[in-house]
Amino acid sequence: MVILLAPWGRRRPIEITAAYAYDSADMINASFLSQQFASGLPYERYLQTGNEEQRRRWTQVHEAARLTDAQKELVSGFLREMKILIFSGIWCGDCVEQCPLIQRIAEANTKKIALRFVERHRDTELPPELRINGGNRVPVVLFLSEDDEWCATAGDRTIYRYRAIALRKLGPLCSTGIVAPEKAEMDATLGDWLNEVERVQLMLRLTPRLRQKYQD
Repeated sequence: MVILLAPWGRRRPIEITAAYAYDSADMINASFLSQQFASGLPYERYLQTGNEEQRRRWTQVHEAARLTDAQKELVSGFLREMKILIFSGIWCGDCVEQCPLIQRIAEANTKKIALRFVERHRDTELPPELRINGGNRVPVVLFLSEDDEWCATAGDRTIYRYRAIALRKLGPLCSTGIVAPEKAEMDATLGDWLNEVERVQLMLRLTPRLRQKYQD
């Protein structure tokens, strides 16, 4: 916990996620991923690391995002525990317009989906294995098993989000997130993320080592 002095002179406590120590030999090692997950923050605590305007942007997307009844039923039926670790930027427009959607998915089955966020500050770099197209682009989403084995990596944008940006004639590299995305775009992007979460859940459901463990 650190104390920051706000511009208007009042002090307020801010919880900061631990910076990651990079070791190329351990990047996708279960021990490294376990440490990163343990240092990450749940959604609500992560939002508190941002300023008032940043929290407003994240909250408006989260409030607008809704799973359908069929989607809720799908997620509530998950049997395997899974972890989702997001390297994010509280300041990043792409994170604003996507990470709250992943939170909505996690909320549909908190017993089986654990979600944590690690902040990438503007002046820091991601480990090479997490860079997308050679850049420090966020969000980067890592899907882990219950015992911290790496299953998949996704990001920085889903296919529908890329299509929407392309339709707007290749808009800004990183959108502002000041205004929530259109409902159709949000719903489709939510569907993209749900497909990836479901894919990893099925991976875990069918993997021989976990089927042997649970005798199912």
